[in-house]
Amino acid sequence: MSRIVFGGGVGALAMLAAACSPTVHPPAATSVALPEQFTFQDTRQTGQGGTPIAALLPEHDPGFRALLAQALAEAPDLAVAAARIDAARAGLREAGAALLPGVDLSGQAAQQRISAAQFGGLPGAVRIDPYQGRFSLSADARWEPDLFGRLRATQRSGVARLNAATADATAVRLALVCDIAVALTDLRAIDRQYALLRDDLAQAEAFTALTVQRAHAGLAPDADVLSARAQVERSGGRLTTLEADRAAVIGRLVTLTGLPTDRVLATLATGSRDAASGPVALSPLAISTLALRQRPDVRAAEQRLAAADADIAALAAERYPRFDITAGLGLIALALGDLFTEQAIIGSVGANLSVPLLDFGRVGARLRRSEAAGAEAFAGYRKALFTALGETEAALGGLDAAAKTAAALNQQAALDRESADLAEARYRRGLIGFLEVIAAKRDSLTSQELALLGDADVQRRRIAVYRAVGGAPST
Repeated sequence: MSRIVFGGGVGALAMLAAACSPTVHPPAATSVALPEQFTFQDTRQTGQGGTPIAALLPEHDPGFRALLAQALAEAPDLAVAAARIDAARAGLREAGAALLPGVDLSGQAAQQRISAAQFGGLPGAVRIDPYQGRFSLSADARWEPDLFGRLRATQRSGVARLNAATADATAVRLALVCDIAVALTDLRAIDRQYALLRDDLAQAEAFTALTVQRAHAGLAPDADVLSARAQVERSGGRLTTLEADRAAVIGRLVTLTGLPTDRVLATLATGSRDAASGPVALSPLAISTLALRQRPDVRAAEQRLAAADADIAALAAERYPRFDITAGLGLIALALGDLFTEQAIIGSVGANLSVPLLDFGRVGARLRRSEAAGAEAFAGYRKALFTALGETEAALGGLDAAAKTAAALNQQAALDRESADLAEARYRRGLIGFLEVIAAKRDSLTSQELALLGDADVQRRRIAVYRAVGGAPST
């Protein structure tokens, strides 16, 4: 490495910079093509009048809105993401500060004792003060004009990494919103099942009392009484199982939100009146494949690609000369009383030029490693984009199938409920046996539970679509 100190020639150096500056092309993120529309989406769903993405969440449930508002302020995952943003922002500030001049202020005070003997024999008339002092105060400035763009490339990398951290935080927020929505959907489905089984238990107890009366009157065998009581015990056992499932979902919400259990339960009670209702009907969705490029994880991958490109530019610039401008102003004196006199003032100004001559391929090796990291970042971006496409296609297809299944299950539940009511009426008139009534009631209960689970599956599929396309624009 050769270092030359000179006082002029800046214009010539600028011309050298223009001729030798490394050329690095921007990331080719937009070169990854996507289809114009989703395969599993009806072409009628691409109009502007379709359902907005935000409507896919259970916004009609006040409990969801209240719980989400508290979770966004308390959730541990969001706190971790915010800390990563702060770290990236600090890195960007450091990169920006490198473009500005640096000024150091230093001072020195020293006192030493010397011996006249160290100077050999001195004439008698020459006397040396054995105590020597040195006092100084100086301000030194240094600035690199960054003629070849190394520092600016580092700053671009910092900007891209901050953007990537922000997109990562948005992805964490999106995942939190969707996970809370899914957990709340599970909880509301459990509550609806619980209410259904509780009604079934009450009906089974009433039917058991009727069966006992008929048995005492000789109108029904004792075996019918045992079957009726077994039905009561079966419904009671199912309720206990649902209570355990509900506790597990509450635990999930506590983990997601970072809220204590009592606050979660109190917040959920806000929307308990909506637990009996299924998902609201929606018109066709208005989704474009262009929305996938704005998905948080895709944006993060694109920004990491931009950061990798900037890193390549910064490393490439290390092959070119580095130019620094320096200046200093200070005071120096042998006595403290003389430090602030005019004679103590010193100063300097200059420029340094460092030209790499021989590094045995160190920079080249680092550059090749950085280029490999750039290729990896591009592959990561492409993977993120097609992951988004695949997840959205699967979510759209699943939602369509779930909606059709839920419609069929609800229709079947209505028919089975009518059949069970008819069977009970016929039993009361003595037209059919007890086993036929039990079978009809079991079929009705099963079909009603399946309809409830079908409705819940529709809501989960809607949330999956919301997550797959990256949420609403404000998420």
